[in-house]
Amino acid sequence: MSEGEDIEAGTCCASCGIAEIDDIKLMDCDDCDLVKYCSDECQQNHKSEHEEDCKKRAAELRDELLFKQPESSYLGDCPICCLPLPIDTFSMTQFCCSKTICKGCYAANIFREGEMRLKHKCPFCREPIPDTHQECDKQWVKRIEANDPVALCQEGTEQYDKGDYIKAFEYFTKAAELGNIRAHFRLSVLYHHGEGVEKDNGKKIYHAEEAAIGGHPQARYNLGCYEWNDYDNRERAIKHWIIAASQGEDDSIKQLMNEFKGGFISKEDLAAALRAHQAAVDATKSPHRQIAAEIRSK
Repeated sequence: MSEGEDIEAGTCCASCGIAEIDDIKLMDCDDCDLVKYCSDECQQNHKSEHEEDCKKRAAELRDELLFKQPESSYLGDCPICCLPLPIDTFSMTQFCCSKTICKGCYAANIFREGEMRLKHKCPFCREPIPDTHQECDKQWVKRIEANDPVALCQEGTEQYDKGDYIKAFEYFTKAAELGNIRAHFRLSVLYHHGEGVEKDNGKKIYHAEEAAIGGHPQARYNLGCYEWNDYDNRERAIKHWIIAASQGEDDSIKQLMNEFKGGFISKEDLAAALRAHQAAVDATKSPHRQIAAEIRSK
């Protein structure tokens, strides 16, 4: 049988043709959704015949996932005010619970505790805040030893800032394996620059894509730059920048405006991207966050 008949519809094994009936259960191809097999042996026997179509379909499925608009940025919402966390301003990650709190809620909690003369506690889990840096470090070490992906990624950042790129790579790798989106982004940067690891374009792109799929706007912006500069694929680059812009990423808006001047994007598409960008930025605003920003700027 050829692909395109019942085999492709998934009713028969693509190799031996046996139908999925009674106690015969078929399994999907490991990489695509075109065919099914009744056994590992049949899958192996059919590999050479199916390989080309499989790679093509797997690439299509990857692109469907890659260019799907994320529901939010990888940061998500502040767990207290439930507003989206801004991607370009300061937020607080708590040592005790690894929750990221927006600066508005963090400042409001400090003001409340000051007015009521209360002991300073975490705004989320209410765990008392340690009085010394040493006690804070002990809390953070416990989170790392518990394989908390947020703590592992943060420790990777600390090691990177110290110049220990090898340790940074190890921590980012552990965090990424546990699903931390920011760690995927940091790994893509390490592979790009060859810091703590040999340069690897394939792994750079893989980790940048994983981060972008998870809602990391800067990773999405970088992918657009790679597509434009390295592969001369303007259509894919613009798609990336439009998605990043809709998450509030400023550099993508600048790129889209440049490409509009060059005639690579329509006025309507640019206007839509500008509206989406502004909506994403506005969604992160609140009176408490504005007050906190004013205090921080003094």
